[in-house]
Amino acid sequence: MNWCKQEIIDKKIEKTIANLKANNMEAYFCRTKEDAKALAETLIVPGDTIASGGSVSLVETGIIDLVKKSRYNYLDRSREGITPEEIDKVYRDAFSADVYFTSTNAVTENGELYNVDGNGNRVAAIVYGPKSVVVVCGYNKIVRDLKEAEMRVKEIAAPANTIRLNKDTYCSKCGVCVSAKDGESTGLAKGCKSEDRICCSYLVSGYQRQKNRIKVIIVGEELGF
Repeated sequence: MNWCKQEIIDKKIEKTIANLKANNMEAYFCRTKEDAKALAETLIVPGDTIASGGSVSLVETGIIDLVKKSRYNYLDRSREGITPEEIDKVYRDAFSADVYFTSTNAVTENGELYNVDGNGNRVAAIVYGPKSVVVVCGYNKIVRDLKEAEMRVKEIAAPANTIRLNKDTYCSKCGVCVSAKDGESTGLAKGCKSEDRICCSYLVSGYQRQKNRIKVIIVGEELGF
């Protein structure tokens, strides 16, 4: 990457990390996904019960492979042969996990996390339950403010995820949310009536009362959607 562009990105990361810390979230920077995996390993201990949200970023960093090792008790929501009833139990058991790994749909330079869910289990666990929440995201998810965060979901994250999950929605067919098809937001996901809609529950994580329960690892590579 051109050094001038890299310096601009680094300044955004520095600002974001400083504001996450000001909002009582621990924040780290890792230059590579390999470094992020190594750091994540220091935030868990053998015997921990670990859960996770669905995340391409966690797969790309190798963190999912890490937590599946036998020294941890991983609540695997995607194991072969799992039934809908067992998946529901994993979602509920996640609230008592020692560590919950997830990514984020966006992180603002003001130190806020913005997430949108279909089932709501991921945003619920971020808010309350697991003793520690570790958020892993590439620098590509940094946005200026919550307005940009909302548009990032509508123009990038939601369309890509509906395609990945084979969902029958407007955004999976047209590449943009129906409420942002003209480049401007007109509400949350106004106009989307699909049963496959994945934008159902919205969460902004700002200042945290429980200091450092949420830990954010920002990676100097593009990860996820």
